[in-house]
Amino acid sequence: MASGDDSPIFEDDESPPYSLEKMTDLVAVWDVALSDGVHKIEFEHGTTSGKRVVYVDGKEEIRKDWMFKLVGRETFCVGAAKTKATINIDAISGFAYEYTLEINGKSLKKYMENRSKTTNTWVLHMDGENFRIVLEKDTMDVWCNGKKLETASFFQGSILKMGTGTHCTQGRACGIQHTSHKEPLATSFPELGKGFSP
Repeated sequence: MASGDDSPIFEDDESPPYSLEKMTDLVAVWDVALSDGVHKIEFEHGTTSGKRVVYVDGKEEIRKDWMFKLVGRETFCVGAAKTKATINIDAISGFAYEYTLEINGKSLKKYMENRSKTTNTWVLHMDGENFRIVLEKDTMDVWCNGKKLETASFFQGSILKMGTGTHCTQGRACGIQHTSHKEPLATSFPELGKGFSP
């Protein structure tokens, strides 16, 4: 069974779009980190009625109130990129069930292991604001606080030192630069008011 923090976090005293008191059949909660942010997936399963309800970030995505088959799967999309997610419901003994989450056809664990190889994520604190920056290394796409940024690639170098990178703006000039295949990716955030110069 999945575990996680069952109490949602709401800023500015906003009331939640749903109430945990009404979620009497809540059986699993997962936090899934994607390029556009961390998404909370919650699953209700009524083991007598077969009811299945899937919430993504507090928004109801699927509701099936009466199901005769208590095992099966529910498929839905998560995040801005409409990433495919599937909850598998399997009987393990008697009336006990196991709930597993797949992302893009892989178990959540395998997906996150693969994702750690194909992305770099930084959380920066500038001018009293937090910025979550994600670089997708396979596509060179850059995300900032849930929004995909327009980027421009550059190449610089000589025989002694070569580098590639991406620069973008999100109210400020910023850049991500890779200077050799042996060195890790590094971020460059110049002082405010100055542009990024590769």
